[in-house]
Amino acid sequence: MKCIASRDNADVKHIVKLMKSTSYRNEHKSFVTEGTRLCSDALESGINIEKAVFTEKAAKKYSDLYKKLEKASKSTIILTEKLFSQISDTKTPQGVLCVCRAELKKLRIEKGEVYLGLECIQDPSNMGTILRTAEALGVKGVIMSRDCCDILSPKVLRGTMGAAFRIPVKFSENITDDIEKCRSKGIASIATVLHENSVPITEISEADKKSCILLIGNEGNGLKAETVEKCSIKAVIPMTGKAESLNASAAAAICMWELLRR
Repeated sequence: MKCIASRDNADVKHIVKLMKSTSYRNEHKSFVTEGTRLCSDALESGINIEKAVFTEKAAKKYSDLYKKLEKASKSTIILTEKLFSQISDTKTPQGVLCVCRAELKKLRIEKGEVYLGLECIQDPSNMGTILRTAEALGVKGVIMSRDCCDILSPKVLRGTMGAAFRIPVKFSENITDDIEKCRSKGIASIATVLHENSVPITEISEADKKSCILLIGNEGNGLKAETVEKCSIKAVIPMTGKAESLNASAAAAICMWELLRR
């Protein structure tokens, strides 16, 4: 197989644009996973692999993965070590990446489960940690507003450790409408917010904990007023220290754990 060395190659240009541009990912309905762990997770999660990309060294070192991806993908290409390092989004590239079809698990809302609602989460590190924690704790799915950062960006995908492939997600055009749909199914909506009517997250009833959607807002501004107003419960995390607030991913983790612990 010919080893590609030029950034002017059409496949290479396509990969670079997918890694750098949200609009390009949306236009082509594709994204890139890099590294043996993420590529393996994508394959095992049933993600459609359009193209497998290796360096010669990586193809030999990770021969089992190479064989699996070569069989699963529509095509396989080899890049020189230098070129792969130039286009890689990681500091120490392993020489493995995949171009994948953006077909994630679809969310179906049902009573009796815990869901997560994300509004305008902008930091990729926060988003990655939140999704990874949500999957680990057993959240059944995530609704996120369109102004959240792209969960298929390389940085977010690395942060999720594959959770983005496994947890059902809905991209919401109007998150208050989705809250209303949850309410119509008997699902409580919990806004994490400092409000005169807020109650400690630890004091929410067991019935509401078992069937709810937890809303987490923007890192700097929190949830929008209309979103808070739509929620049936306003909740805060009890804190005895001097800190006035927590990082969005830390707050989400504490609240999810409290709602899911039995």
